[in-house]
Amino acid sequence: MIPEDMLQIQAKAEAGWAEARFRAAAARAGFQLSGVAAAGPVADYPFYDQWVRDGMAGLLGYLADHRGALRRDARTLLESARSVLCVGMLYNTVGPMEHSVSRYAWGPADYHDVLRAAMERMVAELQAELGRFEYRICVDTAPVLERSLAREAGLGWIGRNTCLINEPLGSWFFLGEVLTNLELTPGSPAADRCGTCRRCIDACPTQALIETADGRARLNAAKCISTWTIEQRGALRPEQREAAGGLLFGCDICQEVCPWNRRAPVTEEAGFQPSHAAPELAELAEMTQEEFRDRFRKTPLWRTKHAGLLRNAATVMGNSGEAGYLPALRRLAGVEDEAVAEHAAWAIERLEAKP
Repeated sequence: MIPEDMLQIQAKAEAGWAEARFRAAAARAGFQLSGVAAAGPVADYPFYDQWVRDGMAGLLGYLADHRGALRRDARTLLESARSVLCVGMLYNTVGPMEHSVSRYAWGPADYHDVLRAAMERMVAELQAELGRFEYRICVDTAPVLERSLAREAGLGWIGRNTCLINEPLGSWFFLGEVLTNLELTPGSPAADRCGTCRRCIDACPTQALIETADGRARLNAAKCISTWTIEQRGALRPEQREAAGGLLFGCDICQEVCPWNRRAPVTEEAGFQPSHAAPELAELAEMTQEEFRDRFRKTPLWRTKHAGLLRNAATVMGNSGEAGYLPALRRLAGVEDEAVAEHAAWAIERLEAKP
């Protein structure tokens, strides 16, 4: 027998009232995008499953491990789920034209914490208005196909750069989901507006984006600079170091060339304001493990660890052509970490070979 309070909640939901309250609560919590997807089989799951079986995940083992099947249906994470409340938070900010860090990591805060806190506020407001309901918050790390659910909810389409693109607002968004037993009216998928444009595919310096026969694109994570500079441990191959160019942490090229981002708005969220867009490389070379922890512990740059950031700094210095970095590189060439020392020696050789 269905509890009386749940019947009252569902009656409000069926009248469309709950969807309106959800969108209003999402906006007040700081989300620019919001929509509802049905909790059930995800249409894009076969595309994702083939991507995994083709080895496209590369070093991103968390996308290809035993949790892969959980992404087939949101109800595997919350059995009672009937709807998925999908939200998007803008992280675009005004930063330096020349930057070496991916835009999502510019701010002083970890976006997981910012999104989860905002989603908790949103759910609390909804429960105050609707009554208590079952839910589960998912932020990035949960095994859900968040871009696919966002597309089904009408938040945008998945472009050839494999990012969710919203027509008026672009693609600089963090996505989150709330699985709930509320049965709300789902949205409709947005039309694909990439057309014949393939600027992202052509601009990728490592050809990591591969166009498919049906006009979509797949990311070969094994060839992606973001994978190399963030996820890969140890030394990079010489050709990877050279291809990374001036990129210290991640890569935004496929979003920066996208026409839909030409007029992308900027966020006022304090946690995303630029403070790590272009760290001074020589300063990073002097940074101790403790200083790294103090500066980056609560930011996305923590992901690459201290040794990874030093290794990447050596790579960028080697690609810079600037002989002024030689003292810093000679210091790094003497550290205990073998990968850092190898990259520093490689960078020294490149700079010393310059006229």
